[in-house]
Amino acid sequence: ISLCLSACSPASKQVSVNVSWDDFMKLQHISQEVEVLVDGSLTITLYSCPSEGRQWSEAQISDQTVVQETGHKYVSPQSEPPPPPGTPGQEVWTFKALKKGMNTISMEYTHPWEGGEAEPMLTFVLTVVVK
Repeated sequence: ISLCLSACSPASKQVSVNVSWDDFMKLQHISQEVEVLVDGSLTITLYSCPSEGRQWSEAQISDQTVVQETGHKYVSPQSEPPPPPGTPGQEVWTFKALKKGMNTISMEYTHPWEGGEAEPMLTFVLTVVVK
């Protein structure tokens, strides 16, 4: 699990959290905490492989008056020659810190269809302290 250097220091304007497949194989349910300044940005990057039939849920934000999602996209792997089908990529979410407070952002990696897995394969929970 890697946190951008700015996330290791006191509250910062730009905080990045990156969780790889290797991180999730060590611990399938990951919880972390970061600090970000008001008007700062937060980027969460998580392993994703849509060809597995699983995907990350919408980000569940406990208090959208403290932190607001500003973007979400899938980023496919880039290489020359192009990677083979099924090569994992990443999902990237961006958030803006709106006001001081504490917030929780949570996501689940599971089959999205009805009757899919009862329990998510992976979970990610981030406590965000906005200062």
